[in-house]
Amino acid sequence: MWVFGYGSLLWNPGFEYAQSQLATLSGYHRCFCMRSIHHRGTPEAPGLVLALDERSDALCRGMALLVPAATRQQTLSYLRERELVSSAYVEKTLPVTLADGSIVSALTYVVDPYHVQYCGALSMDEQALIISRAVGGRGANSEYLHKTARQLANMGISDADLSWLSTRVAVLTG
Repeated sequence: MWVFGYGSLLWNPGFEYAQSQLATLSGYHRCFCMRSIHHRGTPEAPGLVLALDERSDALCRGMALLVPAATRQQTLSYLRERELVSSAYVEKTLPVTLADGSIVSALTYVVDPYHVQYCGALSMDEQALIISRAVGGRGANSEYLHKTARQLANMGISDADLSWLSTRVAVLTG
């Protein structure tokens, strides 16, 4: 079983994997379009987390993680508990292209654009302000942003929006 990571799964997968490869998913883009009321915010003061938002012309570069057969069920249970906590993500199996050119089916969590936590129309300035202030059960929203931006850069993946947000939030949080 392959799992496609594009956000916190890049720096905190939380499960064992036998192999990882840079991978590209077509038809979706990574963005802060989901309000976080559990992990990086609260119901009273939601934060923002990354999600894959469907867009026909989009590409998202991330990492495909190969889960050993022996831990497949355990990993699936873990991911469902972690990612489907509020049903704002939808679990899909989608084709991703690995760095070696092969195409594999990967378990992927994409945003439900009809869910109440979906917020795809926020400006970058609004996103930065929310991220700079929010804190949830797993810590500061700014930490999530900075760790993801840093990991993408370390992997050689350019994401102009995350780079801009990371710089702006650093200024806002002083």
